[in-house]
Amino acid sequence: MPKLKIALLYGGKSTEHEVSVHSAKTVAQILERKYDILKIFINKEGLWFLQDKLGSKQKEDAAVSPVVNSKYNLLAADGRNFKADVFFPILHGAMGEDGTMQGMFEILNSAYVGCGVLTSALGMDKELCKLLASFYGVPIVPYIKLDSYSKYKDEELEAAVKKLGYPLFVKPLRLGSSVGVSKVLIPKQLKGALSKAFDYENSVLIEKGIVPAREIFCAVVGSGDNIHTSLCGELMAVNGEFFDYKAKYEDPRGCDMKIPADISHETQDKMRIAAHDIFKVLRGDGFARVDFLLNRDGDFYFSEINTIPGLSDTSLFPNLWGASKKVYADILDILIHLALKRKQIKEGFSLER
Repeated sequence: MPKLKIALLYGGKSTEHEVSVHSAKTVAQILERKYDILKIFINKEGLWFLQDKLGSKQKEDAAVSPVVNSKYNLLAADGRNFKADVFFPILHGAMGEDGTMQGMFEILNSAYVGCGVLTSALGMDKELCKLLASFYGVPIVPYIKLDSYSKYKDEELEAAVKKLGYPLFVKPLRLGSSVGVSKVLIPKQLKGALSKAFDYENSVLIEKGIVPAREIFCAVVGSGDNIHTSLCGELMAVNGEFFDYKAKYEDPRGCDMKIPADISHETQDKMRIAAHDIFKVLRGDGFARVDFLLNRDGDFYFSEINTIPGLSDTSLFPNLWGASKKVYADILDILIHLALKRKQIKEGFSLER
């Protein structure tokens, strides 16, 4: 029986380009034991290249494009064509995790790993996720949303912020990996934090700071009525005010990971139920990581969902499953199986009236 051909897509146009490449290296090493892997690097301009060796652009890489064709779905500039059985996007952030890439897979009529168009788009919008979570009874942190194109008076903003109280966190609405996020301790820091966030997005959130706050994470795999959650884990910033991009990816000693988290069984059970419910409410399919904030009184709040979380051997997602006694290779197999199953179900529906 021939091996399934899995097209790994990594890199991309977002600010999380390097994180994506790092994740893809781990996934490729695992999947190559069982599958035929097509390594597709997407550069920061959005161009696709088929690689022999996974990494940044190399001169021997062949330009390749997705195509709508009944016999193949990838066409190289040198005339070669390939039929990927499953696309596996490892593309964090915009133009990869936000529903745009998933929409292309739907047009190609191809199986793909991870959440669909709607869930991916919702997952990137922090406000819509909060509203849905809150509607279903999961606590959220009070916030204000601002748009760069909306006119607001300084005194009105000051009054709204005063109700939230300091400290605050200012963050772009649709970015991940703590890009553009600032902790604001006093009023005079707010303007600079907003300017920084608006450099990345035209919409930002100002959230009430939970101080002190612990960042707790739960991994999710599955779909429909068959959704599984991992044990919860915790990340603690070592050299900064909070767990920012530098602590996550640039400083090798920027954070400590503790899995399982040192929390009560009752709190962990409640968080796992909340992660399950948020994933289901958003119509998740495949996998995700759900993030929470925990205060000193044991109250927790939904923070955000990552529909394509970090997947490297040092990332939370595989380590959460490892602590839950699940083999990472088996988890990746499940994701590929779910992708094929979803396509099979979709093909079973009639398009005729």
